[in-house]
Amino acid sequence: MNFAIIGLGYVAPKHLKAIKDVGGELIATLDPYDSVGVLDSFFPGCQYFKEFESFDRFCSTAHVDYISICSPNYLHDAHCRFALMVAWSAIMS
Repeated sequence: MNFAIIGLGYVAPKHLKAIKDVGGELIATLDPYDSVGVLDSFFPGCQYFKEFESFDRFCSTAHVDYISICSPNYLHDAHCRFALMVAWSAIMS
């Protein structure tokens, strides 16, 4: 199972641990602030993106099974819509 995560703030470490516990692999993350210490403790090989456009391009070419939304609440709508578009494009290809 390949995961991507949007947001590396307060709630993200719980999601990172859960992804690790189920045997998943985190392949990409998006956050404006580099939380590399937290990220590297769980998934040192994960691709980190600061800009949404680069993250979007990566997710459109990589095999992403799940996207975990850990961004601030007011961004959830846009990030959930993005995750649904990634899932839809994977189904259609």
